[in-house]
Amino acid sequence: MRLDAFLAREDDDGLPALSRSAAAKLIGRGEVVRNGKPAGKNDRLSEGDLIEYSIPEPEPIDALAEDIPLDVVYEDDDLLVINKPSGMVVHPAPGNPSGTLVNALLYRCRGKLSGINGALRPGIVHRIDKQTSGLLVVAKNDEAHRKLAAELEGHHIEREYHALVQGGFSADSGTVDLPIGRHPVDRKKMAVIRDGHTSRPAVTHYTVRERFGDVTYLVLRLETGRTHQIRVHLSSIGHPLLGDTVYGGGKTAFEKRHADLFDGQCLCAARLSFTHPRTGERMSFSCPLPPDFEKLLAILRKERGGEVAGKPTDSEGEV
Repeated sequence: MRLDAFLAREDDDGLPALSRSAAAKLIGRGEVVRNGKPAGKNDRLSEGDLIEYSIPEPEPIDALAEDIPLDVVYEDDDLLVINKPSGMVVHPAPGNPSGTLVNALLYRCRGKLSGINGALRPGIVHRIDKQTSGLLVVAKNDEAHRKLAAELEGHHIEREYHALVQGGFSADSGTVDLPIGRHPVDRKKMAVIRDGHTSRPAVTHYTVRERFGDVTYLVLRLETGRTHQIRVHLSSIGHPLLGDTVYGGGKTAFEKRHADLFDGQCLCAARLSFTHPRTGERMSFSCPLPPDFEKLLAILRKERGGEVAGKPTDSEGEV
């Protein structure tokens, strides 16, 4: 194995995680030693080689309060439910220090957010991708955060997503049960990994809502919550999300014709249910599909007609 690939492999042995580019930078600066001598990026390793390196401390990022409008679906003294727009990052990170959901929450909540996840992720119980829109629950205090996190870990928070995907489905419903881990080469991506060591179980249930020939409207329910889970699972079974430039299989003719309506993957976290951490009440929330998603559905219904789980529908009818 090449040295840079070795340093960027999945860290199942407890070593710090590195991207391929970060590994190359360390080697280029002479900060990686092989058997007592500075190593080269293209060095091929042999069994018994001793590799020594250190990871520089990351530069600190301060999460600052910013007056950014939020679509608040529900709020009380313990939590908020937010309808996050597509294009908004959940929390600050290198490359996205501002304009995030956390920056907006710090302004709105004036410090009343849980601190369990640290200064950069206050209140954040779970996340959705930048280009995914939809519902998130945010904790205002540590007790609420602990209870919501336990509910999430126990698979008691219900999350329903709506998606437009490539290809047709013969069955009306199904389950994808494939483990997900860090991509072995591109560490910015996730992948189905079956080695049993560097991945974690992941289960996604899907139901066909409407068929449009080589495009299908799915409703999905997460049993687990791995990074990029829906995108990875659907791509792995040959049905990538429309608009997904990372896990997609190339643009379809439909995507090319209506490129102005795609800004990332066509995915919305449309429903969210959980037990309130203080009252014990079961709460359920829903949000409308984003305007571009609705426009795409309208075009599909008009151009190709629709079929709802085995039976045709009127081209302009609601499902």
